[in-house]
Amino acid sequence: MIECSNITKTYKSGDIETEALKGLSFNIKDGEFVAIMGPSGSGKSTLMHILGALDISTTGDYILDNKNVSQLSDDELADIRKDKLGFIFQSYNLLPRATVLRNVMLPLVYASMPKEERESKARQALINAGLSESHFYHHSNQLSGGQMQRVAIARALVNDPSLVLADEPTGNLDTKTGEVVLSTFQNLNEKQNRTIILITHERYVAEHADRIITIRDGLIVGDERNYKKRKLNNIS
Repeated sequence: MIECSNITKTYKSGDIETEALKGLSFNIKDGEFVAIMGPSGSGKSTLMHILGALDISTTGDYILDNKNVSQLSDDELADIRKDKLGFIFQSYNLLPRATVLRNVMLPLVYASMPKEERESKARQALINAGLSESHFYHHSNQLSGGQMQRVAIARALVNDPSLVLADEPTGNLDTKTGEVVLSTFQNLNEKQNRTIILITHERYVAEHADRIITIRDGLIVGDERNYKKRKLNNIS
């Protein structure tokens, strides 16, 4: 699904240049659950913006579903984000005065989908994200943090994206609630074969994925299969 070859990103401010990414190369297969882990300033958020077609690399190639995203126009990047990508953020980014169902339906409104079909797809996405139907008509500001993140997950899934990008999705949650949200990602990957990239600075969060790519100072310093997760799953 994803092929990244020698991805670099340099930011310029006057005569000063800052290298955020220094030549990253890796592949991600369809159906993989991958964590990209690193401390603040490592370049992981910059990489997430490139993978999410929110920015383009300075040099190198980013191939998504056989299309070189690095060479696309702004309009073409917007189409990639609309048609192929689902985003989940630490801060949820929900409309506080809209119902849960309305929040999830919004991406389909922009796609000009008929109302009945929008509602049907939104309901199914919420069920897949593990939210009880009793909450569908609550406003998002009436929900707990974990419930809001499940709504955000449903919204990311409603367009049936090829790739789901989650940027520090448990950052605003307590540990117990975070575990519930991370289990939701695992279920989406294992039961629906969703391709998920999870951005985090926490090792225990990354260990919910099947593969962990570690970034430091703009370079990949580790790329490992998470056999610990597989062992725990086999025991359970």
